[in-house]
Amino acid sequence: MKKPAPQPPAERPANGFYWWEDTTLVLNILGKPSARGDVIGKIKGHQLKVSVTAAPKLGRATDHMVRFLAGEFGVPVSAITVVFGRMNVNKQLRIEAPTRLPAVIQQLDLL
Repeated sequence: MKKPAPQPPAERPANGFYWWEDTTLVLNILGKPSARGDVIGKIKGHQLKVSVTAAPKLGRATDHMVRFLAGEFGVPVSAITVVFGRMNVNKQLRIEAPTRLPAVIQQLDLL
């Protein structure tokens, strides 16, 4: 029986905070709970800074962040998976088939 051909690795841009796996966007996030507002911030190293108003208690800030990002990316909450970091500021999220992209990602996609 013939082995399937190896698949190329997912394309990762030089910025490293996001990449695409088919139609799924994978994001590395640096969360900031208890902020003044819900905001997608700047790139910090290999992470995108996302601030949310929710306090970091029992994963509630992450849950709030997922709801906020669902609106920003135009997807239902169920389309976002927290890969790791639910109880940590360092997170990785998978967003299935986003219909909108925040400006910070749109600008980098144009480069």
